[in-house]
Amino acid sequence: MQGLVSGLTTADVISGDRPADGARDILLVGMDSRTDAQGNPLPQQLLDDLRAGVSDGEENTDTLIMVHIPNDGSKAVAISLPRDSYVTIPGFGKHKINSAYARGKAAERKRLLNSGDKDSRDVEVKSAQAGAQTLIATVEQLTGSSIDNYASINLLGFSEITKAIGGVDVCLKDNVNDSYSGANFTKGRHTISGIEALEFVRQRHGLPRGDLDRVVRQQVFMAGMAQKVLSAGTLADPSKLSDLIDAIKKSVVLNQGWDILGFAQQMKGLTGGKLEFETIPVQDVDYNTPEDGSAIKVDPAQVRQFVQGQTAVAGQPASAAPNPNAGTTVDVHNGTAKQGLANTVSQVLTGKGFTGGETGNATGRVTRTTIRYPSGAKDAAQSVADALGSPATLQLDTSIPAGRVVVVVGSDYSGPTAPAQQVAGAPTSNAAPAPSGDDKPITADGITCVN
Repeated sequence: MQGLVSGLTTADVISGDRPADGARDILLVGMDSRTDAQGNPLPQQLLDDLRAGVSDGEENTDTLIMVHIPNDGSKAVAISLPRDSYVTIPGFGKHKINSAYARGKAAERKRLLNSGDKDSRDVEVKSAQAGAQTLIATVEQLTGSSIDNYASINLLGFSEITKAIGGVDVCLKDNVNDSYSGANFTKGRHTISGIEALEFVRQRHGLPRGDLDRVVRQQVFMAGMAQKVLSAGTLADPSKLSDLIDAIKKSVVLNQGWDILGFAQQMKGLTGGKLEFETIPVQDVDYNTPEDGSAIKVDPAQVRQFVQGQTAVAGQPASAAPNPNAGTTVDVHNGTAKQGLANTVSQVLTGKGFTGGETGNATGRVTRTTIRYPSGAKDAAQSVADALGSPATLQLDTSIPAGRVVVVVGSDYSGPTAPAQQVAGAPTSNAAPAPSGDDKPITADGITCVN
């Protein structure tokens, strides 16, 4: 363990003290990266073996999982965030969540180059940190959770780690043969590692539910990996442990200041049955976006309720979890002829966690719904727009006091006209079914057969 800790690559991506909420939230990221953890390019032959394809210059995060662990280390819940989820990226507007890292990195890279930084290594390190920080802020805003730790892994590392532990057991319901990912497996159980492991978790073509089935693939594979690592055979085998440590050093990046030895002590009582996998609720798996093509539509308020329901501290109700919207007071003005609409819209917003403000009629009739916000509160205004579920124009208004947002409802309003009464974790009527291998929850205590 000391050898592992001294050789880890770390990055300054978690800023400031995190709120003490009785639990640790870890963001796990799978990077579509052509470099190792130290930033060195991977050999072309290796990229060919990994079926990495031609790089488009973007470093997208194609796997995103938030792991919640109460401080007593008694259990862990891993919550998948589908890569095409259409969300608000702080500072960049609404886009697919897997582009948050790339957008943050590209913006910082441009800023550094424009400021005269000629050190390519320095530019790479600082821009990568900015990318991770943008991604973390995006996940925090979507889930309402405070991310305490960050870990990313690249294509090479995923392959190497699976080989180091002697492969992972998986099970398929049917034969698959996908030319895109290279996945070619027969129905039933398999022990896979290296390139085969990558092919298994990257397949989405030919699966009944595309990306959502790929999310399930990732979950059952990680459950199998956890089962393998938690078994006495892996951690008690000096050779396997040495190979595992070498693979982690080459390919994993952690946030600075993460006490890995302390974390291992905290987790020593964890067993496979106490590690569960879930997926955030989604509304539409084929949502047409204005500029990003087809995406997965999610309701941020519903996601936060779901996450809080999953991650409530033992003995504490989910409603006691942090509410990210409570700090925004929303005034609502009715610019239509429909009586009582301001009151109704205000109730919809308070039902989604915002603090209710003044309600009344606007001066004259308004065609387009507008959300006015003070300096520095554009993200809060976007959260209000997300909660409304209706097209709205965001407008800076420096006369509005901090912590407040004003909604002027226009005749184009198409959002809810009744207060939101959403039970934490309950799907909406048009929500796509949450992905699962079968009717049992996915845990690291057994093998779940999947599509």
